[in-house]
Amino acid sequence: MEKINIDNKLKLFQDHWNPRIIGELNGQQVKLAKLKGEFVWHSHEKEDELFYVIKGILKMEFRDRVEILQPGEMIIVARGVEHKPVAEEEVHVMLFEPASTINTGEIENEKTRKKLEII
Repeated sequence: MEKINIDNKLKLFQDHWNPRIIGELNGQQVKLAKLKGEFVWHSHEKEDELFYVIKGILKMEFRDRVEILQPGEMIIVARGVEHKPVAEEEVHVMLFEPASTINTGEIENEKTRKKLEII
């Protein structure tokens, strides 16, 4: 058990839409990611996801509405709910989700990450 400095971990990578694992607890992974641009519409059949915004403004699009998240705000996306994260400028997020979660859900494309780096 050691403390984790979030800012130091974020300095270890520059790419977007490629989450890194920084911790695990009770079958959940704690991840950091940098986002920029639009992701893909997707859902997770079995997993809920928590997005916590550290830096920047994240727009979470749902089919019936859009939620705008500022630093210090979070949103939980329930399993089965189709969503699309959008970051007009670079956004840093912390994610809490089950270890089984694939970032693009059932969609497989160039942004799909099945094996994540632990930092």
